Amino acid sequence: MSATDVRWEWKPLAQNELFARAFHTCNVIQGKLVLFGGVRTMDPKEAPLGDVVLYDPATGLLEAVASTKLQPRSHHDTVVIQDRWLCVVGGWDGKRRVSSVLCFDMESKEWVDFTEGPSNDPPVGLSSHTCTKVSDYEIQVVGREGGLRMQRRFGSVYCLRVNPRTKTFWYREVPSRTASRAGHSAVLVPDSGTGRSSSGHKLVVFGGRDSMECDIVGHWSKEKIHVESVHAPGLIEQLARLIGSCKATVQPPKSLRHHSCSVVGPFAVVYGGECLKKARDTVCNDLLIYDMRPSATSWHQLPSSNLNQKRVGHRTCLVNDKLYLTGGLGKDGRTPCSEIYVLEISA
Repeated sequence: MSATDVRWEWKPLAQNELFARAFHTCNVIQGKLVLFGGVRTMDPKEAPLGDVVLYDPATGLLEAVASTKLQPRSHHDTVVIQDRWLCVVGGWDGKRRVSSVLCFDMESKEWVDFTEGPSNDPPVGLSSHTCTKVSDYEIQVVGREGGLRMQRRFGSVYCLRVNPRTKTFWYREVPSRTASRAGHSAVLVPDSGTGRSSSGHKLVVFGGRDSMECDIVGHWSKEKIHVESVHAPGLIEQLARLIGSCKATVQPPKSLRHHSCSVVGPFAVVYGGECLKKARDTVCNDLLIYDMRPSATSWHQLPSSNLNQKRVGHRTCLVNDKLYLTGGLGKDGRTPCSEIYVLEISA
């Protein structure tokens, strides 16, 4: 079989109006997709969503969680702690950008307010930022939209500590800075160091501005970082074959924002987004694969001819060796998509 025989496409899996949202988050807790927040319209006068929707791709069961209170958020980010807590950081609450932290408990299926610790030094407000979990207590927060005059020239990086036991959180600004970014991605990449084996990880930030430059905003040794293992042998093997079907480049995508990014073993899989360098037809449907293996660090672009699967403000999630696509605005940049798709790679 030649590399050119390998094809990819998004196959529809489920459809429901509860999935119709953009600029939301989607995470995996206890094997289920957990969709939270987002918007159903680009009208700034309409408040963001505050509901939690659970979907089990193995059984097809869908649940709209009946919580006693809603927490409206869009353009926020989330991480999962201890396969129990959905930790929501920042976002737009319908009135302002916030930097507060709140958590959804999958056991009680209720929201739990976390309070500021005594040494908290938060950013002014956060939206279209990224949160990368370094351990169950430490999150790296990068970038934001708008804000202070200085913030527009560079992006501050914050270390966010979260303690589910005491239900507290506190921010600390770190010396690292990035170019000003919003709607970008941040991925932990193995850092080869000077020895033959990996000495830890570095956080690489790309996209979210009219540039193809990447920023490295931190390094962690093996002892100071906990990178969750990914069990997706089938998908990893398929992605390895797929990138042989296109030319490699050392440059990341230019002028792309509000795309999705999921780490699948040694690959970061990027899809869709908005191209800043275009005046019209700005929503994309290309699949981009970042090969993070030290011996072959490179980018691979795989275009799609299916215009109906253009997406911006969507999310992808890895569950049980499959990559799922949820929500986002379609090719018109206005209509939220109510389908969940699964990535299929075939000969």
